[in-house]
Amino acid sequence: MLVTRSLGSKIVIQLVVTLMALPFLLPLVAMVQGSLGGRGLGNYVKVWETGVLPTYLLNSVLISVFAILIVYACTMLAAFGFSKLRIAGKEIWFWALLLALTMPEAVLLTPLFVTASTFDMYNQLVAVILPVAALQIPFTTLLARNFYDGIPSEIMDAARVDGANIWQVFWRVVLPLTRPIAAAIVVLTLIAAWNAYLLPMLMLNDPGRQVLTLLPSYFVSQYTNDQTGVLAAAVIAAVPMLVAYLALQKYFERGLAAGALK
Repeated sequence: MLVTRSLGSKIVIQLVVTLMALPFLLPLVAMVQGSLGGRGLGNYVKVWETGVLPTYLLNSVLISVFAILIVYACTMLAAFGFSKLRIAGKEIWFWALLLALTMPEAVLLTPLFVTASTFDMYNQLVAVILPVAALQIPFTTLLARNFYDGIPSEIMDAARVDGANIWQVFWRVVLPLTRPIAAAIVVLTLIAAWNAYLLPMLMLNDPGRQVLTLLPSYFVSQYTNDQTGVLAAAVIAAVPMLVAYLALQKYFERGLAAGALK
């Protein structure tokens, strides 16, 4: 970690960081100000009075929770195998997995829609959960594998000498050491699942199945365009994510740094 001691260096770094943050902060400030236009806090009451907020919130929570569970389980197992196990052709499979990072979500919408319709998953939350999780696994596996590479193999060898099988080594020895990278995986998946927009808009046509990111569209139709309602709904959708990130920020940054370096 770099440490600056001179006052001039600290001022310069603070100015640079502030200038970098402004393009991200200004839209947020404008969104909050716009949400308070006209009726003020009454705009948030208006969003609540639609009656759909609890349903949308519950659906977003369910999608996020199940996506996190799937990504965590698949990532930890895959990264352990790629890093610590002797598997024939594992580097080929690893790079094939990383090729999925080059696929933009928009390109996959049509085949995902056809697949969901074929397997009768359209208008079901699972039609969003599985693609969101699948799109996160390549990157989280890359991070987790780098983290696993930093765990000494001697720890595993000692456990095997004591009579532990490979599953016990993974569950009782290796997995407890992965908490920093696990926090990064949870936050990254939470952000992706909570902010998903294209997939829910395509897959969830039933109003009872829609998610919080689609709440602003509730105030826009062919004959209405309530921008204060749109902005208030956007603020409500952003608040849980902001709280979750602030709560896990320390672990997220530590895990991301550990997973990015060998």
